[in-house]
Amino acid sequence: MTVVGVDDTDSRERGMCTTYLAARIAERIEAAGGTVERRLLIRLNPAVERKTRGNAALAIHTDLDADEAAAIATEELTPLAAVEDPRTSPGLVVADCEPEAVPDAIAEFAADAVREFHDLEDALALADAAGFHTEGWAGGHGRIGALAAVGAYRAFEDWTVEHIAYRKFDRCGTPRDVDEATLFGAAAEAYPAAWDTVDHGENAAVCVPNAPGPILYGIRGDTAEAVRAVAEGIDAEPVEREALFLTNQGTDAHLRDVGTANLATFHDGRAYRVDCVVAGEPETRRGGHVFVPIRSVNGDGEMAAAAFEPTKRFRDRVRALRPGDRVTVCGEVSDGTLKLEKFAIRELNRTRTTNPTCPDCDRSMGSAGRGQGYRCRDCGTSAPGKVEIEVERELEEGWYEVPPCARRHIAKPLARGGFDAPIHPER
Repeated sequence: MTVVGVDDTDSRERGMCTTYLAARIAERIEAAGGTVERRLLIRLNPAVERKTRGNAALAIHTDLDADEAAAIATEELTPLAAVEDPRTSPGLVVADCEPEAVPDAIAEFAADAVREFHDLEDALALADAAGFHTEGWAGGHGRIGALAAVGAYRAFEDWTVEHIAYRKFDRCGTPRDVDEATLFGAAAEAYPAAWDTVDHGENAAVCVPNAPGPILYGIRGDTAEAVRAVAEGIDAEPVEREALFLTNQGTDAHLRDVGTANLATFHDGRAYRVDCVVAGEPETRRGGHVFVPIRSVNGDGEMAAAAFEPTKRFRDRVRALRPGDRVTVCGEVSDGTLKLEKFAIRELNRTRTTNPTCPDCDRSMGSAGRGQGYRCRDCGTSAPGKVEIEVERELEEGWYEVPPCARRHIAKPLARGGFDAPIHPER
């Protein structure tokens, strides 16, 4: 077997797409007499500064000779890569081995590429030690992601699929023609096996990208049958080619589950799942962003968690939190703030303290002075201190998430199941 890994051929501004390149390479391999066993679409650490748009690396598993596969990949990559963009730095890695037989060090490299940061020198040293063929263009930083894609099949256990339809290439840069009525209908039929296709709350076709490039739409889900069924139900402009990818999207592979760890030990550019306590009232700041202070369960670390404006209605869930709520939060840390992707209510604080009410005239008492309790200013009745009362809560125990329009590629939707508490999924 041969594993072909490619990365970093697209551009945030100029379009193109590494998945399109991988689809073309796979077709060329089949035309040359090879069999393509699978195509992998691997989302890497979303906090990497050098990333292009979705920080995806691609791999193709084939029985074609490694040298021939490398030649085909090079021929396809050279004219398509957006190397005129200074941020684009394509890389190619070709391994002459079974996907399950890549060295342990490369499988570990792939797993860490979703949660950590790698240097090009380390990637090249690992590839050289394994005897893998590598090529780079415009610096070749994409060889980091390409090597991670080569090792991904051993590195991950939870897999989803994506069916991608590509436009005729001469239509790239023009508005996409997708009939949303048929798209919403097909999405409803396949949900929850196919997820994040649309966002009902925002009336948005999530699977149809806005950026320039050859993708017409990408349908994500748990099975090939579900995503293909959605694609078959969509009326749209002519499709040039289609491809099915095995992917780590929607798996939370980027999260470190750290239990009740001290929040003070968290680092920028890493993503965490941590149990904590709401430490103060949520605050809505300029731009509509909502911040809420959280502290470690043992009280020795505190930071802000945030739901930014693009998370839309999810911000209302965050605004409904109260001090004392016990929660599990998930998200990436950036500039010392945890950017919320989802959270679980473990225990709601259902009481609050308030001034006592006068039993004689039913009015709220005021302070009688420092250390002197409370007194009714009308009838003189006194009370020793504040009292606790029960309050109604908008939230229930269980998991809440950002809507599909704001979901990161790698974040796991609640609709996929497997969570440790009741779920309140967004659609």
